[in-house]
Amino acid sequence: MNRVPPGSDVTLVLGGARAGKSAFAEGLAQAWKRRVYVATAVATDDEMAARIASHQARRGSDWRTVEEPVELAAAVRRESAPGTGLLVECLTVWLGNLMHHGHDVDAARETLLEALAAAAGPVVLVANEVGLGIVPDNAMARAFRDHAGRLNQAVARVASRVSFVAAGIPMTLKGPAPD
Repeated sequence: MNRVPPGSDVTLVLGGARAGKSAFAEGLAQAWKRRVYVATAVATDDEMAARIASHQARRGSDWRTVEEPVELAAAVRRESAPGTGLLVECLTVWLGNLMHHGHDVDAARETLLEALAAAAGPVVLVANEVGLGIVPDNAMARAFRDHAGRLNQAVARVASRVSFVAAGIPMTLKGPAPD
């Protein structure tokens, strides 16, 4: 089982769609001197482009954005530095990208956990909790749900803090509550 070394700063923010995860995660990052937003989404249509633009506008100009839809562990390794915090948005979109491009999801998850263990600064990761609803009616959707559940569990195990956001209200599941 992967362990994050004592003193490391990994936070997982979970919740449903439009629950307020992103705004909560961005609020956690306000204490950081330097902020890097690691974006996993790709604008494949007008609606997704509008979502991305909305997130960018809300963050403002004091963030540096790195777009990395597939090689997330490499981005964490490359961008992590003392005094710099990373906000990864979102693990669930990253998972979809991995599956879409035929990557080995289990291997990618393990590589990400290794990168988190080596991170030199704080990392906040945002993910959807997709397992709270009905059982999907097709094999691909069930595989996605199952992979997402395993990914969230693995990151939660190594995180020093885990929060769940519902209706804009963050609840602490693990570690100290944020200020």
